[in-house]
Amino acid sequence: MNDPTVHRRLTAILAADVVTYSRLMGRDEAGTHAAWKSHRRELIDAKIAEYEGRIVKLTGDGFLAEFPSVVNAVTCAATVQRGMLERNAGVPQRSRIELRMGINLGDVIVEGDDIFGDGVNVAVRLESIATPGGIAVSAAVRDNVGNRLDLRFEDIGEQTLKNIDRPVRAYSIDFPPSLRTIGSDAGAQEPWEIEKPSIAVLPFNNISGDPEQEYFSDGITEDIITDLSKISGLFVVARNTAYTYKGKPVKVQQVSQDLRVSFILEGSVRKVGSRVRVTAQLVEGRSGGHLWADRYDRDLIDIFALQDEITHTIVDHLKVKLLPEEKKVIGRAPTGNFEAYAYYLRGRQFLHWHTKSHYVLAKRMFAMAVELDPLYARAYAGIADCDSFLFLHYNADVSIDGILATSAKALELESGLAEAHASLGLALSLRERHSEAMAEFEQAFALDPNLFEASYFYARACFTQGNLDEAARLFQRAADIKPDDYQALLVLVNILRSLGREQEMKMAAREGVARAERELILRPENSRAAYLGAVGLAALGELDRAKEWAERALAIDPDDRLAKYNVACFYSLEGEADRAIDLLVELLPRATHETKRWVKYDSDLDPIRSHPRFPKVLELLG
Repeated sequence: MNDPTVHRRLTAILAADVVTYSRLMGRDEAGTHAAWKSHRRELIDAKIAEYEGRIVKLTGDGFLAEFPSVVNAVTCAATVQRGMLERNAGVPQRSRIELRMGINLGDVIVEGDDIFGDGVNVAVRLESIATPGGIAVSAAVRDNVGNRLDLRFEDIGEQTLKNIDRPVRAYSIDFPPSLRTIGSDAGAQEPWEIEKPSIAVLPFNNISGDPEQEYFSDGITEDIITDLSKISGLFVVARNTAYTYKGKPVKVQQVSQDLRVSFILEGSVRKVGSRVRVTAQLVEGRSGGHLWADRYDRDLIDIFALQDEITHTIVDHLKVKLLPEEKKVIGRAPTGNFEAYAYYLRGRQFLHWHTKSHYVLAKRMFAMAVELDPLYARAYAGIADCDSFLFLHYNADVSIDGILATSAKALELESGLAEAHASLGLALSLRERHSEAMAEFEQAFALDPNLFEASYFYARACFTQGNLDEAARLFQRAADIKPDDYQALLVLVNILRSLGREQEMKMAAREGVARAERELILRPENSRAAYLGAVGLAALGELDRAKEWAERALAIDPDDRLAKYNVACFYSLEGEADRAIDLLVELLPRATHETKRWVKYDSDLDPIRSHPRFPKVLELLG
């Protein structure tokens, strides 16, 4: 019988411990005890409360706390460590009380006021590998914080932690040098601002009276987000997260609270003929008060200058200092041809819809942009992305060499284009040039930590190399970056099953199916959402619905080879061997080399390998 007092939740856990506490107590028991109580009373407890945390339990020389926000947990830990540095100024090294801290984001069991489980255990073990005065965090924490805080995260690789049955990717938090060397003249140091000014740019409303103009208002919104994201002194909510509010009535204060940002930019776009009218207002999130509002009436050819003006106005109002190189990058127009820009925006809109027909349309739009402006780097990257998705998701007859050449062309024109690095990384991984591919993915991350394609393509590359733990982490990261994407979570389901992580598998399946269901309401022709959704439903034990979705995928596009393969895997796992083999026999004569390799090695097909008809499949493999 289930105990109603026990439940589970996802939470940020902070574990802390005093370094060499026993030695300190042995030297001066009364003094050490009094100093530790003073540090807790005057600094630690107050900061935990300030950042909405809760002390779960105390040990003689440490504590365990939980926070509803990962950012709050990391900010609190960094603030406490800074405070300890200041409090230790002038104290002999051998008498200093120094803390090690570990932070993890994980699922915990809640019983009364206590928490248990793997999420807690990982935090405690991370604390044990932190340096004195330092903080060690899991990859989940690093990915969720992103670039929101002025802290440097150093990747210390996969760690084998005591009593944890899998390696854990860990990062150490590196403090600015002024903090590591803080001394009796600390008051003369520059104040350390942990939290950057933070802003969410909500999708600008299309008030043109023509739904077909939606791509244009979206394009202006996305370009403002892109420009603001290039500013190191500003945290900007990712495009995909901001767009979860598209078309919904929102209260600015609630959005500010949900996204934990201080400022909101909202606006509208009206495009008529060769003129455009843009309104924009910057709102303070907590009070809802307007800091600035303006209306711009311009010729369409002035659209880049308009966007630049809005960006600089925001920077001025938030008192953010631009670095010299940032001034150059922000003021640079992507193309001098407005018509090419319009085709590019339309292509980007189609690309975000993620169906086969829309990939084809998007590629056509990007090609038109390139025809009008042969130096338009982002349009080349768009073509490469379309080809990548057509190849990956629909087994289209696309040249990998062509993707390599198109991505290289984009990078030749604009070396700092994150999506081009991601596309090049994918093409290299398909050519099995893995070390070069990883370098491109890492470069894409460095340029744009919120680029969905970088995480998704990187995850796929790790999966094909058999690095399932890293693939799982990156697919989860991709799903977090893009809250409306169903693909990453439903691919993740099979990986988590292979890793034996049953509970995480069901969580991913539940959320992935919900996202796929929303996608099919918007775009009923999306066969990929249907067959991946069938995988998720099967993982949840909803077999009747899973079969309906599998057959729906085949009905939407009977010639979709990837749909046939995935549905064959589904029937294999569900014990319908003849149906699975029928689909493989249909598929294999026209299958790509990569699909044939999946048939050879995919564990989902293991249940049918001993079937009397499977030799026919092997014969077709060649």
